[in-house]
Amino acid sequence: MKNPKIFNIFFREKPTMMLVNLKNAKGEVYASALAKSVDCTYSHVVKILQEMEKAGLINFEKQGRLKLLTLTKTGSEIADHMEQIRNIM
Repeated sequence: MKNPKIFNIFFREKPTMMLVNLKNAKGEVYASALAKSVDCTYSHVVKILQEMEKAGLINFEKQGRLKLLTLTKTGSEIADHMEQIRNIM
């Protein structure tokens, strides 16, 4: 990225990186692992994820006591565009 500061002016870094990390994940992703990968607290990640779920960007799939995170089609498309914009900047 040529200018990371300008990217952060247009997009909030943590939510954007959460979507991009979900898109690029090789295996199953849980909120705790996502929090570590974007250097954020678990509670903040869950709050953002709940908003993303309301917006139709992600799904929570309960597996026992854990919730698996998956992107919806719309969430995946948005993550693709965000990553492209990030790479241009």
